[in-house]
Order: sequence, then structure tokens, then C-alpha cells
Amino acid sequence: MPEGGQSSSTSALPAFRWLRFGAGGGSGRSRQSDKPDPAAIARLAREARRELLDEIAEFLLTNDLAVNPANLAIAWNAFSGSSPNLRRKLDERMRAGQPVSQPWLDEVSAHADAERERDALRQAMDELSESVTRFTHTTKAAHNATTAYNSALDRHVVELGELGDGAEEGEMVQRLASLAEEMVERTRVAEAELKSSEQEAKALRRRLDKARRDAERDHLTGLPNRRAFEAELERQYAEAKASREALCVAFCDIDHFKRINDRHGHDAGDRVLKVIAQTLARSCDDNCHVSRHGGEEFVLLFRGKTPSEAKARLDEAREDLASRRLLNRETDEPFGQITFSAGVADVFAHGDPRDALKAADGALYRAKETGRNRVEMA
Repeated sequence: MPEGGQSSSTSALPAFRWLRFGAGGGSGRSRQSDKPDPAAIARLAREARRELLDEIAEFLLTNDLAVNPANLAIAWNAFSGSSPNLRRKLDERMRAGQPVSQPWLDEVSAHADAERERDALRQAMDELSESVTRFTHTTKAAHNATTAYNSALDRHVVELGELGDGAEEGEMVQRLASLAEEMVERTRVAEAELKSSEQEAKALRRRLDKARRDAERDHLTGLPNRRAFEAELERQYAEAKASREALCVAFCDIDHFKRINDRHGHDAGDRVLKVIAQTLARSCDDNCHVSRHGGEEFVLLFRGKTPSEAKARLDEAREDLASRRLLNRETDEPFGQITFSAGVADVFAHGDPRDALKAADGALYRAKETGRNRVEMA
């Protein structure tokens, strides 16, 4: 590091910095056309690793967290850019002046682990589904082959039974006919087994299809989950691009949701999540899709609407929610005003859909920082 502890250039920031702030702007862009030599690249890589280690160490020591494999892995995920959502939650908590305690960190990281587990489950199901498809094709081909073989054998058995009048010839023909009949019976058994395997494969495929639907559904709110939204985003992006339609994406986050959980309990917090999910779902039509992105965050996709129109639709939902007076039905204690903040981005104003998601997330940050209970445009 140069004297004074400052990095030599924005371009020397490590990869996780680029993920967080983007690869544009600053002196980094002016150096994009340069071709650094291998020694310079190695030096920058070392500086990036050193800064990552410094951030991890400072985070653990500042919050008095144990230096153990679990906490090191959590810190690496947050500060390396592997889990932007985890980093955002850490930043938000620290900006609020709240301690990053071990129980809170364990809870937040558990949500991130659950998301990774669902991704792994989805991948395993996809691979198993492909195997079932190949097996089904194989059994169908074998079934067709044995059916044709049976027909030919049946025909030959009849022909053999009609050959020769001599005793020896008749005996030989009879032995051949018996052998052929045995072969026919064996192939019939094989055909029955193949048919049974086909039925089992179809039943397995039905179970896999149900498991896949369940894996793409958030069980608490009934909304599609993050994985389902990402697939929907890719599909809608391709279709909207081909038809030259507008496409917008929005992030929504419940304001002060932790206070609800702390005061009323997680069961009550879950009911609030359901209410907000229903409110957002009611604001959508066939060209609008809402999903639970994780935790208290929702993501929406607006097809055929400009950013202003999408913002207006979200403002209606926000005002509807803010006007309601919800009670904790277990204690009859009012929740107080429940609100959410949101950020909207035009998908086609960015390089790709994921850049638009980052822009919407940035707009959500501004909405939080400027008072909450508002919708900001990227």
C-alpha cells in the first residue's frame, strides 16, 4: 500500500469492490485501455487479497466475533462479493448502529445457506430429470424392439410347425418350435418388465415435476421464490426484447421489519410477510410477476410498463398497505403502520437484466436512506 494507507488507484480495488460499486467511473475506467504487465497484475492481485483479509479481520475484531471457520466463511461470503445480499444486510445493520452479534449473524447466514441448498437441490433434480428422460427413451426403444421380435418369432413358430412329414424331421421341428416358444415367452417377460419400468419412470417424473414446482415456491407466502423469478426474468427479457416491449424490475423491502420480529415474535412477522405478499400480488396482473427474493425482500417484474408506470403501480400498493391498521391477533396489540420501500429500474436501460437488478437495488437503498416508505427510480 502507498504511504498514508491509501490505495494507489480505484483500479486497484479487489474484485468484491467491483461487484459492489460497478466497474465504471473513477480512475479505473481511464486505465481500461492500458495493458499492465504481468508483474503489475500480480501486485494488484496481492493488494486485493490483502485488503480482503484486512476487511475480514476488522469485521471480526470490531464486532468481537470468534475467529472460527464458520465466521471466517461468513465474512468471506460477505466481503468477497459471493453473497451481496449478506453484505447489504451487514452494511444496513452497521449503519443503523446496531451490533453484529453472533446470534444475529448465525440467523442471517442460515438464510444464505438455505438459498444455496435450494440451488443445489434444484441442480440435482435437473440432473435426475435428465437421467429419467434418457431412461424413458431407452425403455421405449427396447419395448418397440421386443414387440417386433415377438411378432417375428410368433410367425416363425407357425411356419416351423407346418414343415416336414417325416418322424425325424417332425421331431427336430418340434424341438425348434419348443425352443422358439421358450424364446417368445422370455421376450414377453422382458417386455412386461420394460413396461413396468416405463410406468415407474412416468411416476418418478411426476414426483420430480412436483418437487421442482415446490422448490420454486416460497412455502410461507405462496409466491414464486428467487430461483423461479430468475428463470422468469430470463424468459420475459427474451420475449420483451423480441417484441420491443418495455420491461421494468423492482426491489421491495419491508421497513423496520426487525422491529416487528423483536416486538411481536417471528410468527407475527411471518403473518406480516403474508399480508405484504398478498398486497403486492393484488397489484399485479398477467404482465406483472412478484416473487419473494428472500427474507423481507420482494422482487417484481413489469412487462409492457414504463418505469413511471411501474412506480405508480408500486406507489398504489405502498399506500394501500400504509393505510391499513394491522393487529397481532394473538395479543390484540397493533403492529402500527407497516410500510415498504422500493426501487425501480428499466431493464433495457442497462447492459443486461442483472445490471438492472443491481440498479433497482441501488434505488431501494436510496429509498431507505431518504426516509423509507417511498419508491425511488434508478
